[in-house]
Amino acid sequence: MGRYILRRLLSAIPVLLGITAIVFLIMAMIPGDPATALLGAYATPDNVARINKQLGLNHPLWYRYVLWLWNMLHGDFGRSYSLNRPVIFEVWERLSATAVLAGVSWVAASILGILAGVVSAARQYGLADKVITFAVLIGISIPSFFLGIMLILFFAVDLRWFPVSGMYAIYGGGDLLDLARHIAMPAAALSVVATGVIARLSRSAMLEVLRQDYIRTARAKGVGERRVILGHALRAAMVSIIPVLGLQAGFVLSGAVYIEIVFQWPGIGRMLVNAILQRDILLVQGGVVVVACLYVIFNILVDVAQSLLDPRIKT
Repeated sequence: MGRYILRRLLSAIPVLLGITAIVFLIMAMIPGDPATALLGAYATPDNVARINKQLGLNHPLWYRYVLWLWNMLHGDFGRSYSLNRPVIFEVWERLSATAVLAGVSWVAASILGILAGVVSAARQYGLADKVITFAVLIGISIPSFFLGIMLILFFAVDLRWFPVSGMYAIYGGGDLLDLARHIAMPAAALSVVATGVIARLSRSAMLEVLRQDYIRTARAKGVGERRVILGHALRAAMVSIIPVLGLQAGFVLSGAVYIEIVFQWPGIGRMLVNAILQRDILLVQGGVVVVACLYVIFNILVDVAQSLLDPRIKT
């Protein structure tokens, strides 16, 4: 197991290097001058040249990338010139809010998706299977940001059950109940598509396992249907379901960007959008790299969990 984990960690290094290179090149190719965007009405040629020198933008592209990568490996992600503070501090503060939103959404999508897939497979072609399949199709087809807007209009504006935006109440609140009221709608909007994908693939994995000979043998021996489904079929199907959970974790992280904008959630997605609009290159690069690292680490953990269920994967 140790060699397998080490091999997966080593294979993640070129992936992360490729991500840093792509992010750096994309930000470098964006039209416009960061110094001009920063100075605004004071963007005289002398001031622009001075800011470019301070930011190191007058160096060749390859030199800027190598310097940025070297500093980042030593824990220095640079300084945000729009916020005038270290990038790593801003990213760390915003990351906690995104982790809460994405974590709740992913856990809810995983539990509901697996449960729906198991019920649908166990009742194949029955009423429950048809209802779940129809609901999954609708859920996958609705864009998360559109669903978020509809939830705001119905539950926040019309019924006034939940707050419109934010993570905590502006005055008072701040406890777990306040967080639960604020996170209910964004987590629901963010998890719907992931729930549908997990449910469909869980159903397929369960149906494939239920057709195996050992399942028919267990039923022939008189093993209860609940034990056959949960104790035998689901355990074997989890080998195929776990990779889907890892992929949906990436979807939830990326989807948090526009959900945070819709609900004004103070997370890293909203920070990245504002940084892009302000041409804050270092803040965008630092935020994307941190999210990418978390996604790669999570996928390694998923692979390890999958190898524990099926030792053949390690070989």
